[in-house]
Amino acid sequence: MKKTRSKKKIIISVLCVLLALAVLAPCVINAVVMLSASKYIISADEAAGRGADCVLVLGAKVNSNGTLSHMLEDRMSTGVDLYQSGAGKNSYDEVNHMKQYAVGRGVDPDDVFLDHAGFSTYESMYRARDVFEVKSAIVVTQKYLLYRAVYNARRLGIDAYGVAADKRVYGKPVYNFVRESLARCKDFFMCIFKPEPTYLGEVIPISG
Repeated sequence: MKKTRSKKKIIISVLCVLLALAVLAPCVINAVVMLSASKYIISADEAAGRGADCVLVLGAKVNSNGTLSHMLEDRMSTGVDLYQSGAGKNSYDEVNHMKQYAVGRGVDPDDVFLDHAGFSTYESMYRARDVFEVKSAIVVTQKYLLYRAVYNARRLGIDAYGVAADKRVYGKPVYNFVRESLARCKDFFMCIFKPEPTYLGEVIPISG
C-alpha cells in the first residue's frame, strides 16, 4: 500500500510540474517576444523621415462588399501617412484592395508592391526579405500584433521598427489576446528553426 501511495504521489508531482510548465512556458515566451520588440516600436513622428526601404502594412479582413475592415483601414491610413512623411521609400502591402486604398490616397501605384503569398506574419517577413529584398522596414499593424511582427522581422535580419495603427476600439479583444498569445509562441519557434514559407518564387527587388 505504501509503495502504491508513493507511486501515486510521484505521478501527481510530475503531472503538477508538467502542468506548471505548460502554463509558464507560453507566458515566458510571450514576455520574451514583447520585451525584445518593445524598444523598436516607435511613434509616427519618430518614424517620419527615417527613409526605410519600405512601409510594410500587414493585411487583415476585407469586407464582402470590397471595403476594408476597420482594422485594415486604420493600418492603411497609418501606412499612407508614414509613406507621405518619408518614413519609407515604397509602400509594401498584401492585396489589391489595399493597393486601391493607397493609390486613392495619393500613393504612386509604382511604389506599391503586392504580396499575394504572405499567408502569415512570419511568411510575410520572410518573403519581404528574400523575395522583395527588404533590408529595413517600418511595420504597420495594431499594437497587439506589432510586437510579434517586429520580433519576426528582426529575427529574420530585417532592420524593422513598428508603428501602431490603433485609431479606435476594435471588437473581440479577448479573442484577439488569446489568439495572439498562441501565435507568439508559434512564431517564437518558427524564428528559431526558420522554415521556408509556402511559396518563395522569383525575386522582385523593392528597389526596382
